[in-house]
Amino acid sequence: MPLISDLEKGQSIGHRTIELSRADLIRYAAASGDHNPIHWNDRFATEVGLDGVIAHGMLTMGVSVELVTHWAGDPAKVVDYQTRFTKPVPVPEPEQGPPDIPTARLEISGKVGKLDAEAKTARIDLTVNLASGDEPSKVLTKSQAVVVLD
Repeated sequence: MPLISDLEKGQSIGHRTIELSRADLIRYAAASGDHNPIHWNDRFATEVGLDGVIAHGMLTMGVSVELVTHWAGDPAKVVDYQTRFTKPVPVPEPEQGPPDIPTARLEISGKVGKLDAEAKTARIDLTVNLASGDEPSKVLTKSQAVVVLD
């Protein structure tokens, strides 16, 4: 578990890659109760103006903060988490094979954005990009978690 006295602004807390499949979206829909067809039905998604099926925003947000909870050593240390959704995360059907083959990849990194020694908190700023094509694109902005540390 990190100590506030060992941290400095701008310090990296790490990086992780998350891959998502259509099967992940179905499992998340079952767990969350969000069965909106834009998350599993290409025909419906295109009829409402999307390019295809997209991941749930809260799924994207949740897998992103895991970097912080792992670094902090305890999810209860995260006392605030906020973000803005910038772009949807498309999860296309695999070209071949079953729907559990990942077709979307998120690249997540975090750094210390602010320290408050008196409150013993660190604000962790996350960068969350969809890794596709030549240029990664931000899917979340102003993604910040406040962590209580010793």
